[in-house]
Amino acid sequence: MKIGYFLNTYPVPSATFIRREIEALEARGQVVVRFAARKFATALVDERDLAEASQTAYLLQGRGITLLASFTRELLRNPRGIGRALVASMKLFRDGKAGVVQHAAYLMQAADLRQKARRADIDHFHAHYGTNATTVVMLSHLMGGPRYSFTAHGPDEFVNETVPNFGLKIQHAAFVIAISDYCRNLLVERCLSARDHEKIVIARCGLNLDEFQPCAPVASNNHTFVCVGRLCPQKGQVHIPAAVAVLREEFPDLRVLLVGDGESRSEIEAEAERLGLGGDRIVLKGWAANAQVKRLICESRALLLPSYHEGLPIVLMEALALARPVVTTRITAIPELVDPSCGWLVAPGNHDELVVALRSALLATPEQLSTMGLAGQQRVAQLHNIHDLAEALCRNIEAAAH
Repeated sequence: MKIGYFLNTYPVPSATFIRREIEALEARGQVVVRFAARKFATALVDERDLAEASQTAYLLQGRGITLLASFTRELLRNPRGIGRALVASMKLFRDGKAGVVQHAAYLMQAADLRQKARRADIDHFHAHYGTNATTVVMLSHLMGGPRYSFTAHGPDEFVNETVPNFGLKIQHAAFVIAISDYCRNLLVERCLSARDHEKIVIARCGLNLDEFQPCAPVASNNHTFVCVGRLCPQKGQVHIPAAVAVLREEFPDLRVLLVGDGESRSEIEAEAERLGLGGDRIVLKGWAANAQVKRLICESRALLLPSYHEGLPIVLMEALALARPVVTTRITAIPELVDPSCGWLVAPGNHDELVVALRSALLATPEQLSTMGLAGQQRVAQLHNIHDLAEALCRNIEAAAH
């Protein structure tokens, strides 16, 4: 059986879980063909991401004429399929937020993808996030292309996509993966029919645990936190400098390394400068390869992620798998993974709670940190093994085939 993966942008440094998922499927003997609408906007730094990019076919990279030709060919040879897709596209347009041009682009991509799938003998498509990529694979399916499934993460996609749009995508899907109990509840609320509830299965994002050996115990004088992720308002990194400023006299060597880049970079830098923190307290390192991220986590006291909006961040799983506790927020599905046994949970945007949590992490003894790290490692092993996810995907794809 051949499985096609279609993503909006792939590979992406902040979405290594998709690459791991594909690798786990291939390790089980599945053939996976990669497709994406577009490439990552800036340079990739990880060798495995670069290798993935070389294996991915892109639909929207200077291919406007090709897409138009694919749609015209589909219209002439498959008018009924185009008709079915047009009906669904009109429903999406009526109930959604995207404009006419975007929906026309989805239809052209769907026609091109269906033809590519036929040539590659693809049996099933899987997409991540219930937004653009799932729209395209659904329209391709309605044109007569392979059946499809998608993984929903939340919460952003539930804001960006209207309830009727999500319901339509669930209705036509062979099955839908929810990465958490929180996510499944949101999907059930969006089903157009109670019959679709049974399509929604929980399969949590995972790690290849063989790649995550526990870090050495934390030294008592290690007062470094590391924050990994895209620099954006949703992840709340702009609040970090103010918390550091409160604690800097009590902990003179306190510093936070931020790994990643994005639109909040200048705001974070300005806030650090306003508070007189200098370049040694708040260090913005940009994107880093996976191996370097692991090394930085191991060299830290704990991972810090003060997000406002998340599904379930993979970097939390990575830190816990490396036996490092985490300081993060009490939102969405995070409490399904993190509890007081392995981390500190605070309300998003709450300065006082963040300061208290950081102080607690800084005052914890190496023995306490080791105990928390071991508890987190056990939770990840129990809930987030990538091979369990691959097995669930294969099982559902094979069931859909029959």
